[in-house]
Amino acid sequence: MSAPDTSDTSDTSDTSSVARVLVGVSGSPGSRTALCRAAVEARGTGAELWPVLAWEPPGGELSARRSPAVSYLVPEWERLARERLLAALDDVFGGVGTGFAGQALIVRGAPGPALVAVADRENDLLVVGAGHRGRLRRALRPSVGRYCLAHAGCPVLAVPPSPLEATLASAHRRNTWRVRLDTGDMEKEFATVPPEARNLRPGRGHT
Repeated sequence: MSAPDTSDTSDTSDTSSVARVLVGVSGSPGSRTALCRAAVEARGTGAELWPVLAWEPPGGELSARRSPAVSYLVPEWERLARERLLAALDDVFGGVGTGFAGQALIVRGAPGPALVAVADRENDLLVVGAGHRGRLRRALRPSVGRYCLAHAGCPVLAVPPSPLEATLASAHRRNTWRVRLDTGDMEKEFATVPPEARNLRPGRGHT
């Protein structure tokens, strides 16, 4: 997921009249950070909050069109996508409800185009996760954030990953390889994170 970028990359359009805050959710740590930031933006503007999870058939749409069995599998893929979205909401809000007006959506399609299609109003704000990615990963899967910034018809806020993600990923690798974990180093890293970034669960907003 080099050191994470700690500055937001966003469209500079005025967001004072935002009616909906839409946020791309995939279940990844980065998307949960974006979901938290979207909740903050919705609370600050009095807007609705719309978490959106885009899903594609395994192998992509082109591969799916070649298989006659796809129509039978679509309900199962939709169920799995819905479960992933609900799990992300539970991780961030402590339940399937967000405490905001709006609704959670699952949309079939590539994440970038799907998010741009849903955020189709001028007074929308689209929030997406962003961060450094290796060359191989960029080549295999284009950045959703870059796509949205280039194609969306509304303001886009690209949220960098939490400063804790790199530390937690390192701890996970050490645990996988059974390397002794230096808790002192983790405490030092945690101490550098701003207090507001340590709590991943935003307070309740509008009902």
